[in-house]
Amino acid sequence: MSNVVAIVGRPNVGKSTLYNRLIGERSAIVDNLSGVTRDRLYGTCEWNGKNFTVIDTGGFVPSTSDVIEIAVRNQVHIAIEEASVIVFMVDVTTGITDLDEEVARLLRKTPKPVILAVNKVDNHTRQMQANEFWSLGFEDTLFVSSITGTGSGEILDVVTDHLVEDVREESTRPRIAFVGQPNVGKSSMVNALLGEERNIVTDIAGTTRDSINSVYKKFGKEFELIDTAGIRKKTAVKENLEFYSVIRAIRALEEADICMIMIDAQMGIESQDLNIMSLAIKRHKGIVILVNKWDLISKETNTAKEIEERIKHKIAPFNDVPILFISVLEKQRIFKAIEVALDVYERKTQRIKTSVLNDVMLQVIERTPPPSHRGRFIKIKYVTQLPVDHPAFAFFCNHPKHIKGNYHNYLENQLRESFNFTGVPISIYFREK
Repeated sequence: MSNVVAIVGRPNVGKSTLYNRLIGERSAIVDNLSGVTRDRLYGTCEWNGKNFTVIDTGGFVPSTSDVIEIAVRNQVHIAIEEASVIVFMVDVTTGITDLDEEVARLLRKTPKPVILAVNKVDNHTRQMQANEFWSLGFEDTLFVSSITGTGSGEILDVVTDHLVEDVREESTRPRIAFVGQPNVGKSSMVNALLGEERNIVTDIAGTTRDSINSVYKKFGKEFELIDTAGIRKKTAVKENLEFYSVIRAIRALEEADICMIMIDAQMGIESQDLNIMSLAIKRHKGIVILVNKWDLISKETNTAKEIEERIKHKIAPFNDVPILFISVLEKQRIFKAIEVALDVYERKTQRIKTSVLNDVMLQVIERTPPPSHRGRFIKIKYVTQLPVDHPAFAFFCNHPKHIKGNYHNYLENQLRESFNFTGVPISIYFREK
């Protein structure tokens, strides 16, 4: 079960500012202009030992006033259907508007937990005015000020109280999810892999409420394909909504071991893909980039090497990632893509013996030791791989706090070169010996 928290509400009530508070970064663009949220619409948050993804729906609302209401309404429908917890944000300075009333009416019907966050409550007068919002009828009504951060801890407490523990069904099979923009060929890819011989497929109910994971058994390979947006049509929701495909991609990514980011060869890699990729890195998922519709590209004007370099430039600094050029339509290299994904899975789950790790890395450190800090020499004495489900390493040393970011990057590059972690994010920790 992947936990997704959606912040909904009409434009300009402060959703992006709250989102920034919750994920602890200033990543959404915050501005007084209505509807400025465009990029970085989702991030990860950890609170009370629970991990979840927060979605700021602001960027999915068009800025023309006549369609704002429809868009807000559609998003609330999607949030009701897809999110685990909904934070409904309103603004004390405007009081309860007609659109707030309508959103409240929709949210009161859902069995899902809804937290009403009354924003901009930053003085005694506004505290008194905020009481009128109790009339919307939500048990979890909190007065907050997302600009000063007042109340964001309470919101996180209530959110995590409502979240179920993130328990994945144990599966020995690698789980592969295809994610990407609408119309890049995700459904066609899944259908091409599964083929018409449905007897090789057993549909097993996935961990999320309505996702069916298909088990693939063929050519001596066995893995699960996680069904993402677009395989089953939803009637309640307009299929073309970008927000819908994002929320689906996040759910698929959370469940997967390997995230196959599909892009259109004609469009290149876009900010949405980079956002999904950065989420996959934070969640320690294996990553493969598939450039689909390669059959439509004129090879005179664009070589694979040039396109690959452009992609690597955009995804830097983490560009040790396999990039494959495929055509689902022509069935070109689609099985190669699976082989590469399974290789990434092997690398993600590899365990390196402590003795081997120390033989290699201590030599590397001896050749280029960490820079001293204020005359203190930093000595790394020992390294070990941590017992978690992705490659994570602890370097034991005398002054862990004084090791700089560029030395951290140097060690990561050396680990990658020595042990081949292509497509796999690595975590490095410095601990006191």
